[in-house]
Amino acid sequence: MELTTVRIEKPEAVNLILGQSHFIKTVEDLHEALVNSVPGIKFGLAFCESSGPALVRASGTDPELVELARRNALALGAGHSFIIFLGAGFYPINVLNAVKAVPEVCHIFCATANPVEVIIAETEQGRGILGVVDGVRTKGIEGEEDVAHRKNFLRAIGYKL
Repeated sequence: MELTTVRIEKPEAVNLILGQSHFIKTVEDLHEALVNSVPGIKFGLAFCESSGPALVRASGTDPELVELARRNALALGAGHSFIIFLGAGFYPINVLNAVKAVPEVCHIFCATANPVEVIIAETEQGRGILGVVDGVRTKGIEGEEDVAHRKNFLRAIGYKL
C-alpha cells in the first residue's frame, strides 16, 4: 500500500464539500438536493465512479465550478468519492443537511473554504480516502477577546441573533 496526499486546487474563497457515496445515481441526486436547498445556487460537483468504466461523472449550475470539480475528482481518483464546489456567497451550512440526507451519501470528510489536503491510500485494487487535513494547525486557546470576536462575527453575518 502506498500513502500519498492530494492538495485540493481551488480559489481561496470557494467552499467545498468532500464525501463518499455508493452509487452512480449520486450525481443526479446531489444535483437535485443542492438546487432544491438554495434557489439560484451556483455549484459544480463530480463523482468518482468505482466500477465499470470508472469515470468521473459531473454536474452543476456553473461551468467553471463543474470543471474545477472534474479536475479535482480526477486528481483524487478515489472510488465513490465526490466533491462539490460552491459559488461565491453559498456556504456548506446552507446545504450540508440536504447533502447528508441523499440516500447514497455514506460519509462527509469535510466542508470548508480552508486549504485541504486529502490523504489517499493506494493498493493494487484502487484508491481510497483515509482522511483530510482541513486548514492549518491549531495555534492556541481562545481568550475573552477571541470569544467576543467570534460571537460578534456570527451575529454580523446573520447566523446568530
